[in-house]
Parts: sequence; structure tokens; C-alpha cells
Amino acid sequence: MTLKNLLFLAAGALTLAGCSSTPSQVDHGSITAKTFSFVSRAARPAPTYSDNRQVAHTLIQEAITKNLAGRGVTKVDAGGDLTVGYLLIVGNNASTASINEHFGYGPDAAALQDKAQKAYTSSKSRNYFEAGTLVIDITDSKTFKLLKRGHASRPLLRDLPADARAERVQGVVDEILRDLRIAQ
Repeated sequence: MTLKNLLFLAAGALTLAGCSSTPSQVDHGSITAKTFSFVSRAARPAPTYSDNRQVAHTLIQEAITKNLAGRGVTKVDAGGDLTVGYLLIVGNNASTASINEHFGYGPDAAALQDKAQKAYTSSKSRNYFEAGTLVIDITDSKTFKLLKRGHASRPLLRDLPADARAERVQGVVDEILRDLRIAQ
């Protein structure tokens, strides 16, 4: 089974798992908003271990900001009409880890990671792979209602140049938000 087939299987499993109490896909139709802000990390300390995840956060936030700006929704530091959270799940045939600093609190992060774990490890293929799944949530900042949730999975590519990495992240974000409808 090829890596492409494995990722398709993982995406399909996450979509099918959407029937459970923590859906993988949510779309409540057209959204009215002029501004957005990312989930606040004000009271949440940064991880104490050393890695390069800030680069990934910057790429993801820039891609989301660009996509929403193209729809007429402007990023503000806090208090936007919408709150955008995102969860990054990385895994292989045996294990997964979630990077959830910008997803917010609640049980959904663990449930989505469990779904990804099942999807990543459900293949009968013994070929090793590494993949990442990006989940984006868009919530109404006043009612806290989840308006949109989408996800996409890709193989992890370790040694991409910075411009290729940014282009790849933008493509993933654009895929996740392609059906997002903003009322003007």
C-alpha cells in the first residue's frame, strides 16, 4: 500500500469517525464576521522542552491569516468576531502526538488525537510512514459555538526549504477552509 493510500485511509477514517461525539468535520453554513483572533495562550506557558515548533505555528497562523484575509476577515490580536484554533497531530504506524497549544481547552484535542491514532495504525501495511494532520476550528467568539471544523493529512517531509514548507502549509490550510462561506 502506498503512502498516498495510507493517508487517504487516515483521512477517511477521521471523516467516518466524525459520527462520534467529537466530530472531525463541522460546517454550520455561512458565517458573518469581519475579524478573527487565534485562541489565547495568555495563561498557558510554553513547553519547557526544546524543539522548533514555533516555526510551524508561525507558518500555520500566517496561512490561516492569508486565507481569511482573502475572504474579508481581518486578524486582530484579541476579541475578534471569530476565534480560530488549530491542532496539529503528528504520527506514524505506531504512535501519535498532538501539538495543541493553539487549540484551546476541552476534551476535543484528546478525542481527535485518538481518532488519528486509530486511523494511522489501522493499515495492514508494515511500511513505515510519518504523517501530520492539521485540524482547524472556527468558533463564534460570543456564543462559543463551533461553526466550522476541518482537517487534512499529509506525509511529513523533513528537509523542505522554507519557501516550499510555507507553500505546502498554505495549500493544506486552503484545502481545509475551501468550503468556508463568509457572508459579506
